[in-house]
Amino acid sequence: MNLERAAGLPWKDEGRCVVREASQPWPVLAERCFYALDQDRVRFNDRTGRCAVASAGTAVLGVGLCLLAAPEIIVGTVIVVGVVVVGVVIKEALEAYELEPTPQTKPVLRKPSANRKPEPAGQDGFPPGPTEPAERERRPECEPTPVPHAGEDVPHDKCADVFPPNRYPGMDVLVRGVRFDALQVGVRVLWEIKTHRFDTYNEFVQGQEIEREMQQLRREKDAADACGYDFVVGVSTSEHKWALLDRDPELKVVVTGCPR
Repeated sequence: MNLERAAGLPWKDEGRCVVREASQPWPVLAERCFYALDQDRVRFNDRTGRCAVASAGTAVLGVGLCLLAAPEIIVGTVIVVGVVVVGVVIKEALEAYELEPTPQTKPVLRKPSANRKPEPAGQDGFPPGPTEPAERERRPECEPTPVPHAGEDVPHDKCADVFPPNRYPGMDVLVRGVRFDALQVGVRVLWEIKTHRFDTYNEFVQGQEIEREMQQLRREKDAADACGYDFVVGVSTSEHKWALLDRDPELKVVVTGCPR
């Protein structure tokens, strides 16, 4: 439950944003409410190195949000300093949820308690929303449209959901009519995930596979570039990575280590 997960974190707004977004998938909630997290009391430790990928230019925001939004909690990646007192609004929402005779997805936000401390004026940390998008990013064809993962490749789909991590778990996204495996949480980065064991193929098959993949990747990169997204390819092995970079050194390729 999102409220229970959020209750273990320090929030500057006492949990207002979390309660408002409680019905969203956790990655979406984390992205929308990251600005309200008390980042002075949170330490982010990218133990796997996956969140450093494609975060250049977004610094702490990209890495921190990537770690916070991960669907699966990895011990030691998000460390809270000191004792967490559950935010008043989260506490009230949890109590309301427990008192409901039937389950509800999004608890109703109660009026603030009379004895609640006023919030300080001004803004600390990051602003509550993304910066104004460029003109090309406003075009309808550039809006990411979630669609169910193609096929039934469970290991591939799990990698696509967990590694970037995916803003829409269980979904691909369409941009300019082109299908991508994931849209990374918190940043404009589209991903193509490859999980086949490229290193087990013979030289001829490897060459054929790279030719086929390069056609696909060029089409995806062109669509991403046209809409102002970055584009990253995730592969399971180093051999696969270097085979792609040998064909196009400008590609951003990351070894995910995702198993088959």
